[in-house]
Amino acid sequence: MSARVPVVMAVLAVGLVGALAGLMIGYVPYGPLTVLEGLAGFGDPVATAIVREVRLPRTLLALEVGAALGLAGAALQGLLRNPLAEPGLIGVSSSAALGAVIAFHFGLMAWADWALPATAILGAATTTLVLLLIARRAPGTLTLILSGIALSSLAGALTSLALNLAPNPYALNEMVLWLMGSIKDRSMDEVVLVLPFLLVGGTLLLATARGLNALTLGEETAQTLGIHLGRLRALVILGIALVVGAAVSVSGAIGFVGLVVPHMMRPFVGHQPSRLLIPSALGGAALVTVADTLARILPTHQEVMVGVLTAMLGAPFFLTLVLRQWRTMP
Repeated sequence: MSARVPVVMAVLAVGLVGALAGLMIGYVPYGPLTVLEGLAGFGDPVATAIVREVRLPRTLLALEVGAALGLAGAALQGLLRNPLAEPGLIGVSSSAALGAVIAFHFGLMAWADWALPATAILGAATTTLVLLLIARRAPGTLTLILSGIALSSLAGALTSLALNLAPNPYALNEMVLWLMGSIKDRSMDEVVLVLPFLLVGGTLLLATARGLNALTLGEETAQTLGIHLGRLRALVILGIALVVGAAVSVSGAIGFVGLVVPHMMRPFVGHQPSRLLIPSALGGAALVTVADTLARILPTHQEVMVGVLTAMLGAPFFLTLVLRQWRTMP
């Protein structure tokens, strides 16, 4: 436990620095004093409006989305007992994106504000449940990855079909840009809308910490320790569906956060899922916040999407993990 506290504090510091940088950096950069005055509602009216209505929602969403993906990745790896499990890699995020695209395509948000996160959550829950059933019948890294690829491909094909049948070019452009993964041009409405889903889902995942610890010893041993496996799986599936679905509904598909962050935290806090959940959530928040800030300062004609940056970081990381596991196989 002693090694855990400094790591958590360091990750918190990185997240806070990234959040402050996100409030300062933009088309017009502001100093820390101007940002603080803007948050408090004092100072220049234009700067106040930009800080409070443009940059603050974006920074808060980066923290929310990153924490959700980091926590979901750690919980999914604990449930499947597979270090390569990750919501984006095995199709959970793609299915959530499919649900959200369906909501876009049919204009379900006109009926209710919660329709977008609800359809994304339903997509994430369906894929997570299917993967769990597959993992129980045919455990193994290769089976999980191939099944995830198949489900991700199916979700991608159905998403492409929805895009192909888009009602107008403007809607098509909006959906394509959204699928690339970004949190720009968001408001406090999105921050408030997804927060209840994230809080409930995160609470459910944190409540499974003891069960996930017991599961590392095997299903039979976990049962002898008093763990109800059916309830544990249901809680993890529902929690992952809530946090991933809500995150994807506002940011699009931002991949590899749930894979990279738990692996970065594991050497410092240990391999027990209970010790990895909170650091992974904090690490995910810090990573997405820093990546979003980096996306604004890259010297490109158009702003790079956060999902593109995390994929560029995560894909080589995943390949390294696969090669490492292959070398250690007997």
